[in-house]
Amino acid sequence: MIRLDRRRFLAASTAVLAAPSLARAQEAFRVVAFAGASNWLFWVAERKGMFEAVGLKPELAITPNSVELARNLAAGRYELALTSVDNVVAYNEGQGEAELGAPADFVALFGIDNGLLSLMAEPGTASIAALKGKTVSVDALTTGFAFVQREILAMNGIAFEDVQTVRVGGGAQRLEALLKREQSATLLNAPLDLVAEGRGFVRLARATQALGAYQGIVGTTRRSAVAVDGARLTAFMRAFHRSVAWLYDPANREEALAILMDRMRGMERPGAEGAYRVLLDPQNGIYRDLRIDREGLRTVLRLRQKYAVPAKTLGDPERYIDESLRRRALGIA
Repeated sequence: MIRLDRRRFLAASTAVLAAPSLARAQEAFRVVAFAGASNWLFWVAERKGMFEAVGLKPELAITPNSVELARNLAAGRYELALTSVDNVVAYNEGQGEAELGAPADFVALFGIDNGLLSLMAEPGTASIAALKGKTVSVDALTTGFAFVQREILAMNGIAFEDVQTVRVGGGAQRLEALLKREQSATLLNAPLDLVAEGRGFVRLARATQALGAYQGIVGTTRRSAVAVDGARLTAFMRAFHRSVAWLYDPANREEALAILMDRMRGMERPGAEGAYRVLLDPQNGIYRDLRIDREGLRTVLRLRQKYAVPAKTLGDPERYIDESLRRRALGIA
């Protein structure tokens, strides 16, 4: 009897240590992201009870642009942001689009994908060179994926001054503006690029084919939050990782498609199937292990070193990363 009680005590103690504290678990765990199918992981974890299983009930908010996201994350209005790693670097280096009022302490905890970015243009656009003198859109001029678009244009002989670049907002806003012909081209991530392509718009380039390895979306928080909220952040990653595994299991395909169509307004079966193929591509889709691609982050740093103001030498990817909680969540030594 004594041994049995001791085992139960140890099991209960381990469970308590592995889960968020009761007080913290009862507080809101707020996540912010851009609109789109990249939130599929969140929707699956929510629908399938994966968050509940780790003691969380996170709230997902959608941001219209990276400036608002950065300001709100810095102000502590969100515990976690799903955003480009470029935003982490930009604000930490004092090169961000918005004034935060204090030095940023953003840090990338885990990776989701390589951005899945394509340069999409209005119907009839024969080549990237044909964009000279046209209007192109970005979320922000100096953060996010703006430098990816700028580099792709430069590689094809188009200088920044050769186009008019306008701020529009996140991918959903840029897609809407592109479909309305308010701009001639923009970068879109999957599956927004598939929506544009289905309407007759032209894919001029895939970012990874043009630039090589690239780290796109990451889970980001403040370094100060890691210290005080590590248990809940770890629990979130544990559920997120289970969501990835569930999505990649072919047995769950039909239910996964149903969840996507239910949560993505206006998405029908063909679009959902296209998103499934792209987002769950074994080579270029969502990262199964939530890793942060160091080589891809070096590309981010190279572009930022080339184009950002004030100019800085950026060489060490580890300055912007803390994967200790990811390793804990996934049981990696």
